[in-house]
Amino acid sequence: MATTSWNIDTTHTGIHFSVRHMVVAKVRGSFTKFGGTITLDDANPAASAVSVSIESASISTGVDQRDNHLRSPDFFDVEKFPAITFQSTKVEPSGKHLKVTGQLSIRGISREVVLETEQLGIAKDPWGNTKAAFEAKTTINRSDFGLTWNQALEAGGVLVGEKIEIALEVQAAQAQGEKAA
Repeated sequence: MATTSWNIDTTHTGIHFSVRHMVVAKVRGSFTKFGGTITLDDANPAASAVSVSIESASISTGVDQRDNHLRSPDFFDVEKFPAITFQSTKVEPSGKHLKVTGQLSIRGISREVVLETEQLGIAKDPWGNTKAAFEAKTTINRSDFGLTWNQALEAGGVLVGEKIEIALEVQAAQAQGEKAA
């Protein structure tokens, strides 16, 4: 069975996150500018790979003031660190799902993360293009990546939680000239 190459379809893909705010609520957001590739080998998942680059300035929570603060040196420092990257180092089957292990780099700090991934299927769109769909999720500790800004609350606790939940909804288009295996 052949290995196939796929380009992430940015118009049909979402990179979402959520974090606790003021201990009890959640703030949700996304990144709007990114790109990447996926190499799939259904016969040998370990030969598969994922590479993604996200424009850190494209963060969006729907509140301009908060987004500008997140772009500042207090958080992502987008002038100094314009990209967030993920490069897989291992892909392994886990029941009906895949565990995609890789290096996530934020603010120049790389840490290993595991994406719990489900391949949703491969299909042709109405224009004859072959598409693959995936969902993945992971949780990271933001301070592991130098995102340490916070503010104590008068009632106890802190303004921004440490745990960031990440959810990906990915659609990829098969690279031109390749056929699905």
